[in-house]
Amino acid sequence: MGTINSALSIISQALDANQQALNVVANNVANANTPGYTRETPDWKENQPLNENGNLIGQGVSETGATSQRDRVLLTRMDQQQQLVSSTGSRLTALNTLQALFTVDSGSTSSKAGDIGSDITSFFNSFSKLEANSTDNSLRQGVLSAAGTLAGDISNAAASLNEQRSALDQETSGVADQVNSLTSDIAQLNVQIQTTSPTGDAGTLEDQRQLDLTDLSKLVGINQITSNNNGLAITTTSGQLLVSNGSSYTMTTGLVGGVTDFFVGNTDITSQLATGGGSLGGNLTARDQDIPSAINSLDQLAYSISTAVNQQNNAGTDYDGNTGTAANPLNIFSQPTTVAGSAASMSVVMTDPNQIAAASLGNGTGDNSNAVTMAELASKGIVNGETPTNYYSNFVTTLGSTVSNVETENTAQTASLTQLQTQNDALSGVNLNDEASSLSTLERSYQAASKVFSILNTVMASVLNLGEQTTVS
Repeated sequence: MGTINSALSIISQALDANQQALNVVANNVANANTPGYTRETPDWKENQPLNENGNLIGQGVSETGATSQRDRVLLTRMDQQQQLVSSTGSRLTALNTLQALFTVDSGSTSSKAGDIGSDITSFFNSFSKLEANSTDNSLRQGVLSAAGTLAGDISNAAASLNEQRSALDQETSGVADQVNSLTSDIAQLNVQIQTTSPTGDAGTLEDQRQLDLTDLSKLVGINQITSNNNGLAITTTSGQLLVSNGSSYTMTTGLVGGVTDFFVGNTDITSQLATGGGSLGGNLTARDQDIPSAINSLDQLAYSISTAVNQQNNAGTDYDGNTGTAANPLNIFSQPTTVAGSAASMSVVMTDPNQIAAASLGNGTGDNSNAVTMAELASKGIVNGETPTNYYSNFVTTLGSTVSNVETENTAQTASLTQLQTQNDALSGVNLNDEASSLSTLERSYQAASKVFSILNTVMASVLNLGEQTTVS
């Protein structure tokens, strides 16, 4: 049967349990603003009752620790979504910088590429003006001036694109060190977690590991695989191992084709990282896909215009009656030998306006028929079957469409990530109102247990001093 001593023991345990639970709540309140902290709840356990003559006599309660309120599936989904957001976000930043090169403010030519579309129109219009008076030196000089503006804006745009690509390459090269630092930390935390909590939640250690996983997801695309004893293996999205329990595998960099590639061991994983996610994936896509595509388009434009115009000018007669020859060509632009690099090297090599062959071959210097033909190049499909103006317009339109699509993706992905974070905060975040309610409940429970303890103390004193008046404070 129960005794006063057993009752004192039960209520003493209750006081201890409530005190430990108060400590858990106090710790939640203290860490309400700590990044990555996961709310903990006390674990209450009914003590094993005693069986006396078939009667079960309760033995009170114990507080056996605290459990972090975390949903590993939800956290993994957040990390996966973070990879997508970081990838499209970094790519969008690069694309906006790229697009700004070709975006001209109304009424100005403030972009680094000037207004190439207007330059093309002005250049071919200069031949139309020359038709009216093919011997006018100022009109001839106007052709060279328009050619210089066009060549300068195209070559400046190509130089700016190459500079942007170099800047992205330099930015991406530093990511390897950040990844290595995080994977090394995760491997060390794996060892600590497997040692201290192989079968349960490791509390603060898991909070630290999750913070590292979130930071890693911002950088590269990863997969997470739970291993034995609460450990974790990390691979790239294509399966390249980065962490296995207590071991991490170093990511290195090296120059391949003039740009930074990424390796684990001897395996080049650059293309895997580009499509895997994270800010590195977005930057690699911009560096290796978006910018080269823009450069190729400019190269094709520069090559086609330079080749067609030079060829037509060499087919006519200049003001001095000369025609172009292999030894002494009448080239207005530098003559490209290949498409690649044509935009960056585009320039005007003609310095004498008299060398503009406005007349057709065999006609007098006052003839304008070759100038008419050169003006008509503006409406010919000389750039991959398109007119120069249409080709450039389609290039700018395609670029704008790509920017818009990536922006739409990023907006949708960010909204999804926000939704997941809200769900996680509802489960794992510290709500001060809830903690205040828990404190109030525990306070009343502690006060009740204290009151019972005080009553039992009075009863015990009365028993010990049976027959005598006793005062117990």
